[in-house]
Amino acid sequence: MNGLETATVTTVGTVMVLYLFVLLFIGWRASRWTHGGEDFHLAGRSLGPWAAGISSTASSESGWVTLGAVGMTYTYGISGLWFAPGCLLGYLVNIYFVAPRLRELSAANGSITLTDVICRRWGDPRNVLRLTATTIILGCMMIYVASQMTAAGKAFSSSLGLDADGPGYLYGVLIGAAVITLVTVLGGFRAVAWTDLFQGLLVAVALIALPLWAIARIGGFGALFSGLGAADPNFLTATGGRLGPAMWGFVVGNLGIGLGYPGMPHVVTRYMATGSDRDVQRLQIIAMMWGVVVFYGSGLVGLVGRVSLPELADGERALMALALEFAHPVVAGLLLAAVISAVLSTVSSQLLVAASAVSYDVVEQAYGKARDDRRSLILGRITVAVVGILGVLIALRGESMVFWFVLFAWSGLGASFAPLTLLALRDTWVNRYGALACMLTGAGVTVVWKLGIKVMTDPTTVSPLLFDRLWWMVIVTAAVILIIGRVTEAFEVGHIAAVLAATVLTLAGWFLVQRWGFFNLYELVPAFALATAAAFGVSALFRVEEEEAVGS
Repeated sequence: MNGLETATVTTVGTVMVLYLFVLLFIGWRASRWTHGGEDFHLAGRSLGPWAAGISSTASSESGWVTLGAVGMTYTYGISGLWFAPGCLLGYLVNIYFVAPRLRELSAANGSITLTDVICRRWGDPRNVLRLTATTIILGCMMIYVASQMTAAGKAFSSSLGLDADGPGYLYGVLIGAAVITLVTVLGGFRAVAWTDLFQGLLVAVALIALPLWAIARIGGFGALFSGLGAADPNFLTATGGRLGPAMWGFVVGNLGIGLGYPGMPHVVTRYMATGSDRDVQRLQIIAMMWGVVVFYGSGLVGLVGRVSLPELADGERALMALALEFAHPVVAGLLLAAVISAVLSTVSSQLLVAASAVSYDVVEQAYGKARDDRRSLILGRITVAVVGILGVLIALRGESMVFWFVLFAWSGLGASFAPLTLLALRDTWVNRYGALACMLTGAGVTVVWKLGIKVMTDPTTVSPLLFDRLWWMVIVTAAVILIIGRVTEAFEVGHIAAVLAATVLTLAGWFLVQRWGFFNLYELVPAFALATAAAFGVSALFRVEEEEAVGS
């Protein structure tokens, strides 16, 4: 068991099992408050400031904050901390601009999902926006859920000193998936928010206590910085020794992570579920404090891990390794439960978003089925179970870098929906054609840019020959979309223009990522910019009569 004593493994395992039973208890309690569709999908719009504030932040960070962010500073030193201000800027936009306006708009329109907000804002008489948004959300959520299952497997195997590629990983994926899927099926949105609150507080305490205790054990902050400098002088610089395009791409890319927050359906629905304007004001303070603690705490864990445990093969395991190295087994069990907490809090939220997309956006809205609380509840629970199972199957294939796996789904959602969320809350002349162009461009550019980064930096992960031929795959995909629109008679001229514009801009992204060092730029930044340009450009060329938009 990689040198861990049997007694230590037993103690850690016992604490983690107790933690999982606490989650199941919370799910059972929440189920007694969940009686219909709006309860399951939005907790009856009665969420308090602590539950909404911590849940919105904890669900947005996932295993990334305890694994990927830790791995960033373990690998890059202090320069790896650039992600923190980027994320906090995203928090500022979300909780001070998006939260109060989105709560008011969704309550006025009776919207339950982010997709519903967008469709009601610009009109969607033929359900083109709704079905496109649902497809993108389900695709990204599948990747996201799989990445979180992967993180659960890594955390479980590390916690018990088991091989990363052995039974420990398998058990972690299966146990984590079973518990959180059951919790979500039982209590819906309310169970997810309550478990997020519990898990978010646990994560915050862990990321304060563990690095400070470990730093004290190695001799203080002076010893920490000396150790970093001895390992690599670039670990103590803000740019990590990068110059030119590599430096700017790294800095801007990390700051650009925050662009995605307004487009995360599993995050912004917390604001829609908040009970009052006063609760929104209180959650703003709570969310910002949690973010500062967690982001810089995770960064500090990576730094102290680099000094005290330089032999780690995978920097993302630094938190688990430090807990087992420096803490009593009971405390280590709690700290390792915090790692799994960060994972499961996001999985539950994503499963719920997928459930809402199917039962509400597709069945009730797109296909016009009358609202039925019992049917909505049953469909939601079935969707949660199906997405959870598919996520497990994908996760069992394994993935070595949770950070980049999560960012792929994060970028897809952020580029597709963040511009639209911001535009929907302002009086702009964007219309439904521009909204469609925005979603398709955001998703398309994210895919080609991400694959371009992989080809330019690590051609063993993506075939360069495949990437060279990606341009015609983009064209074929666009043709399929146009054919579907033609056969179903759903497309208007503006919809066709939106697809063509998205195709051109996606091909532009494919071209740019291969030139002038643009591959150093995190994909969300160009995808967000091009998606926003598509929204304004197509809306300017193809107008919708105001009466038609409002009436639809």
